[in-house]
Amino acid sequence: MTKTSDSVWNNCLNIIKDIVEWQHFKTWFEPIVPVALTDKVLTIQVPSQFFYEYIEEHYITLIAKTLKRELGKEARLEYRIMMDSGGNNKHHNQKTMDLPATGNKMHSNNLMDFPLNMNNNHVKNPFVIPGLKKVQIDPQLNAVYTFDSFIEGDCNRVARRAGKTVADKPGNNSFNPLVVYGGVGMGKTHLAQAIGNDVKRQHPNKVVLYVSSEKFINQFQDHSRNNAINDFIHFYQLIDVLIIDDVQFFARAEKSQDAFFAIFNHLHQSGKQLVLTSDKPPKDLDGMQERLLSRFRWGLSTDLQMPDYETRIQILEHKMKNDGLEMPKEVVKYLAYNIGTNIRELEGALISLLAQSSLNKREIDLELAKKVLRNHIKTSSKEITIENIQKMVCEYFDVGYEKLQQKTRKREIVQARQITMYLAKAFTKNSLKTIGEHFGGRDHTTVIHSCQTVKDLMDTDNVFKENVLELQQKVQLASL
Repeated sequence: MTKTSDSVWNNCLNIIKDIVEWQHFKTWFEPIVPVALTDKVLTIQVPSQFFYEYIEEHYITLIAKTLKRELGKEARLEYRIMMDSGGNNKHHNQKTMDLPATGNKMHSNNLMDFPLNMNNNHVKNPFVIPGLKKVQIDPQLNAVYTFDSFIEGDCNRVARRAGKTVADKPGNNSFNPLVVYGGVGMGKTHLAQAIGNDVKRQHPNKVVLYVSSEKFINQFQDHSRNNAINDFIHFYQLIDVLIIDDVQFFARAEKSQDAFFAIFNHLHQSGKQLVLTSDKPPKDLDGMQERLLSRFRWGLSTDLQMPDYETRIQILEHKMKNDGLEMPKEVVKYLAYNIGTNIRELEGALISLLAQSSLNKREIDLELAKKVLRNHIKTSSKEITIENIQKMVCEYFDVGYEKLQQKTRKREIVQARQITMYLAKAFTKNSLKTIGEHFGGRDHTTVIHSCQTVKDLMDTDNVFKENVLELQQKVQLASL
C-alpha cells in the first residue's frame, strides 16, 4: 500500500496518543495537519511560530521515534508555519528539520512521556547475577515451578494450555498479554513461573524476568528518588518475556502505573510477551488506570478455580512421587476430600502429616491423619446431604422440588437437575447410583452424563459458569 502524508501521520498519532496525556495530545497534536509526503520527508502544518517552538522543545524526540518507525532512519520533517498578515490573510513560512537520534532523552518532564526505544549502553540492571564477567539478567525464577508439576484439571485446563502456548511461542501468539487470575493458593505464581522456566528451556536466548508488582513498585520509587526513572524504564524495555505477579497492587501506585504503561506499550509493540497474574479479573481491578485495563484485555484473561476432588488426589500423588513418599490410599482420599480450599493448604497439610509421622516414628494411617490435621480441617456443623443441595438449587433457580424428579425436557429444569447432580457428586460421599436414585430413580450413567454436561457448559457459557460457582459457594458456606 502506498504511504500518504495522512496515513503516515495517523500511524504516528496512534502511538503518540497512548504516551502523552490526553489534554496535551488535544492541545499540541490535534491541530497539526499533514500536508505532503515526498520521498522520506513529511511536511506538517502548525498554527503558529510559538506552536512550532513548543513542539521542537518538548516533543521532537517522540515525533522522531514514531516517524522513523514509519519511514526509516532517513526520515525528515518539514514544518509549514501559518503566519498572520493581518485581517483574514494568512501565509506560511516553511522550515526543514533534521530529526534527532532516537536515543536522545526527551525534553518533556511529563512522567508519561517515556521513550519508546532506548540506547542500550549504560543501562543499570537491578537483577545482575553476581560474579559473572558478562552482565546478565537473573530471571528470578524458581526451578521447582514447571508445567510437569502443575497438575491439569477442570479447574485450570484453559489457563495451563494457554500458558504452554505462550511458552512455546512467546510474543508470537494470540495470548499477549496473558492474564491469569484466581484466589490465594490456586497456583497463579506456579503457572507464571512455569511459563518463564519453559521459555528459558526452549528459547535460551530470550531474556525472561519474573518480578512481583511490589518489587517493581519499590524499584521504581528508588529510581525516582535518584532521578533515574529513564534507567528504570530502559532496563525493563530490554526484556523479551516479562512476568508481573499480583498486578492488583499497582492500584495504590499511580506513578508506577505510568511507568508500567510505557513499558507495556514498548514490549507489546516490539512483539515481546507479557504475563500478568492477579487475584481478580481485570474488570474488577479497582484503582487501575482505564488505559492499562484496556491493554490487559487485548490478550486472554483466564481464571484458576478451586481444584476438584479428583485433581486434589492427583496433586497429592504427584507430590508424594516426587518426594519418594508412600501413604495409604485412604489417607490420600481423606486429605483430598476434607481440604478443598486451595492447593497451598492441601500441600501444607501433607507436610504437617509427614513431619508428625517422622518425629513420632509412627506409620501414617487414617487415625494419625485425623489427629494431626485437626487444625487444617474445618469441621462441619452438619454434613451436606443430597436433599440440602436439591433445596439450594431449587431456591436459586425458583424451581419446584418435585420438578427435579419429573421426566421433562424443559431446558431450565434439565439444567437445574444436572447442576444438582454435579454438586452432589462434588460435595457428598454418596455413590453415583445413590445420587441417581434421588432424582426419580435415574441410573449412574445419567449422573455421569449430567456432570460432564455441566463441565462442558462451564467452559463455553460464562453466565452458566457464574451460576454454578455461586451455588458452589453456597454449599461450602452451608457446610461450615
